[in-house]
Amino acid sequence: MVLWTLLLVITVPKGLAQQRPALVDGVDAIGITVSDMDRAVDFYSKVLTFEKVSDTEVAGENYEHLEGVFGLRIRVVRMRLGDEFIELTEYLAPKSRPIPIDSRSNDRWFQHIAIIVSDMDKAYTWLRQNKVEHASSGPQRLPDWNKNAAGISAFYFKDPDEHPVEVLQFPPDKGLQKWRRPTEKLFLGIDHTAIVVWDTDSSVKFYRDLLGMNVAGESENYGTEQEHLNNVFGAHLRITALRGTSGPGIELLEYLAPRDGRPFPSDERASDVVHRQTVLLTRAAESVAQQLRANSVNFVSSGVVANQTEQLGFSKAFLVRDPDGHVVEIEEK
Repeated sequence: MVLWTLLLVITVPKGLAQQRPALVDGVDAIGITVSDMDRAVDFYSKVLTFEKVSDTEVAGENYEHLEGVFGLRIRVVRMRLGDEFIELTEYLAPKSRPIPIDSRSNDRWFQHIAIIVSDMDKAYTWLRQNKVEHASSGPQRLPDWNKNAAGISAFYFKDPDEHPVEVLQFPPDKGLQKWRRPTEKLFLGIDHTAIVVWDTDSSVKFYRDLLGMNVAGESENYGTEQEHLNNVFGAHLRITALRGTSGPGIELLEYLAPRDGRPFPSDERASDVVHRQTVLLTRAAESVAQQLRANSVNFVSSGVVANQTEQLGFSKAFLVRDPDGHVVEIEEK
């Protein structure tokens, strides 16, 4: 979504400040299940200029218990753009189910990454040359009447597996300082990942009150530009931005209208292409898991998985679901 960093200029209301030590430090990466790794790597590297960091194939009981998928064999490619990372996962076994072909931006399984660009016109021209599939009708400039968002430009499109991706350009008076550094690069990095939620307050209790992320601000967005950006007629959103101490932000998108977005598939698994997982870093995985269990959080993993070989870069990890079903991976390096 397009309101992420503009929300940082809004004063956080009293009472939203963090009340206890955070369980997590910040976002390490956004995980994305893909059906064809070579095709996905080709797209993210050649079209969006991500660089491959690692390419690893793993199998075995530890990863089965972590992902909640029996008999898995996965190939995981970690890629970097600027200071941020994605982790692409192809399930060699079992085979993946595709994203529902009628998916819409207000369905609760919606999740995207927002990539900052230095020039929206050039970015859109480049994406058109590479024949990306539109999700928006075209780049949208948010109107001047919305003072916190005025001048922000954004465009939604889809990767080869139909995962939504956003490109976003801030005007000079908005966005993190690092997005305003002089550069010849077109694609700069990931500002945030956005997820659709049914009830913002429930999600804030999970991400802020339980995990300890900070609320950076809140806003409502509506109007023809928002409708054409999201490709949802009558779109009226309540948007809440959260950040940890490191990495991209997490943006909560509650559709105040229309309220016909579908819930997360009850049988969704990590091997399904619809699956994404936000990787959060912690220094004490066991302690965090105990506190999440005490708060009746839904676990995907059978428990905290110790990764003695550290093939995928962590020593301990586990997966849980947020109130809407989005998967969060808690990692201890």
